[in-house]
Amino acid sequence: MTEGEFDAALDDALALANGAVPAGVRHDAASGPYGAGRASGAGDAYAANGPYDVWGETPDPAHARGTAPDTPPGTGSPADPGNTSGTGSTPPAGTPSPAAPRTPDPAPVAPCPWHTARAIARRAAPGPLPPETAPLGEALGRTLAAPLAALTDLPSFDTSAMDGWAVSGPGPWHLDHPGDAPGILAGHVPTAPLADGHAIAIATGARVPAGATAVLRSEHGEVREMTDGRTRLYALRPASPGQDIRPRGQECRSGDQLLASGALVTPAVLGLAAAAGYDELTTYPRPRVDVLVLGDELLRHGLPHEGRIRDALGPMLGPWLQALGAEAAAPRHLADDPDTLYEAIAGSRADVVITTGGTAGGPVDHVHPTLHRLGSEVLVDGVEVRPGHPMLLARITPHRHLVGLPGNPLAAVSGLLTLAEPLLRTLSARRAPAPYRTPLWSSVHGHPRDTRLVPVSYRDDDRYGLMAEPLHFHGPAMLRGIAAADALAVIPPGGGDRGTEVDLLELPWPADWSPPGATPPYGPSGGAG
Repeated sequence: MTEGEFDAALDDALALANGAVPAGVRHDAASGPYGAGRASGAGDAYAANGPYDVWGETPDPAHARGTAPDTPPGTGSPADPGNTSGTGSTPPAGTPSPAAPRTPDPAPVAPCPWHTARAIARRAAPGPLPPETAPLGEALGRTLAAPLAALTDLPSFDTSAMDGWAVSGPGPWHLDHPGDAPGILAGHVPTAPLADGHAIAIATGARVPAGATAVLRSEHGEVREMTDGRTRLYALRPASPGQDIRPRGQECRSGDQLLASGALVTPAVLGLAAAAGYDELTTYPRPRVDVLVLGDELLRHGLPHEGRIRDALGPMLGPWLQALGAEAAAPRHLADDPDTLYEAIAGSRADVVITTGGTAGGPVDHVHPTLHRLGSEVLVDGVEVRPGHPMLLARITPHRHLVGLPGNPLAAVSGLLTLAEPLLRTLSARRAPAPYRTPLWSSVHGHPRDTRLVPVSYRDDDRYGLMAEPLHFHGPAMLRGIAAADALAVIPPGGGDRGTEVDLLELPWPADWSPPGATPPYGPSGGAG
């Protein structure tokens, strides 16, 4: 796709998200839930498959609904008649929940292509959160909002690089403070210059005295008692001028720029900042995220029983969001109740609200109606991707967003990397990772129209080098494949053969080990998630 075609597709997707119908897009209810907005007849075969389609996910008549408010922007919304922003507002604490508006459902709109959805998510926020000053201990994982310039020379004085002796001039040297005297230690300031022809013991990191021309390592020197009662130091190897002395300003001079604005604050950056004289840094804060786990069927402890299953997303999403640069609160588990969901979203003060489940239009799927009650602007309502096509992205207020993830675990991961990651990257001012492509180890079946995200593990090959091996257990409800994966391969419609290069979404942790005797979930990826 050319840049012009991509921009046109993005403009069309934004028009659809706001309730407009771009030229050339036909809304055809007869083509079924996946036919809306597609080319004529494109969705007929899949609409006829009954309650589950051949790709293992439930067709969702609601996920393609537009959610444009019934009143135009600037005239209020059903949830907030006084709102003039067109994006809803948060009611004061204790305000009764307004009843759901009894209005016809908006006309169906087509799901976004996967690349378009990610572009919309990246542009959904106007920019990063306002910068703030943070102590070094709180800056890890943030992004620098200002260049890091040295506040001092590094090192700030001539420093010994080794344990040994500071020497002046050629040897042998008269040894000052012989015997058990410690010499010059780190943190101590020499009291007098070192005279020519003299030496004094010195420790690594100690300040080199004035007059010293080199440091002789302890293993390269020999101390001898002379007949006149004096002690002399002899070099077993020559000590050239400047040897093992770290000169002042060797690493940087005061005022030198060490890192540009936008650099990620890693542990090494914290160390550099401390060495350069900083107690705090000006950074973009981590976006605050509230995670709402929906479902009466979910258990938080013990084994599944009586039709109820363990919640897999609550334990997973917080650490994953943290790795993406967010500050995630402990997940909240909510019952399948529309008023409970409304109060939770309306009362949240987080920059991003993430919900799990409730996006597919079933009898207890309340995310769409709740967003409609809030007067939210839905930016993405379904994505042409497997697994996870019923995901959505909404703007609750001009500076607060909601990402609706499907309830199936791997489908939720797909939504997290498709919509949440680009949005959080913008809010935290993190740089986009460099595009990375690698050939497939084995062929992967593709969806006829949609992108597939398939867990892969890296393998070496004599011909192709590093390759991506598709893993088993990649269904929408499975986590076994992604738990052993190094990345997700982006498989275009139609699939790919062995050796076909595909884009990769790398995961922020390695999966380079397995328990002894375990069989890795390698193998051809025959089905689709």
